[in-house]
Amino acid sequence: MKLVIGIINSDDANDLLSEITKASFQATKLSTSGGFLKMGNVTVLVGVEDEKVDEVVGIFKNCCSRRTQMIPTAPPYLGEGFVSAAPVQVTIGGATLFIIDVDKMIKL
Repeated sequence: MKLVIGIINSDDANDLLSEITKASFQATKLSTSGGFLKMGNVTVLVGVEDEKVDEVVGIFKNCCSRRTQMIPTAPPYLGEGFVSAAPVQVTIGGATLFIIDVDKMIKL
């Protein structure tokens, strides 16, 4: 048995969880935030049999695409005398997956 831990953009969470459910897997969603862009992330935990790991990874791959987005480089309130810098383009989305061996899983 494996535990798939996926860190994804919060915009991708609903589609991902819907597809995981359609494929008869169960998942737990934890709301988190990223350190670099301070954007909303979701951490998804999926317990899965070894032979189903590739299927779960495929669902993440299909639902969590990378894309670019413009973000401001200055705080929202600048005050008098401050000049706002131009927004920069960053890549968001995708997924970071950790796949961990699980000795035992018990559902109570």
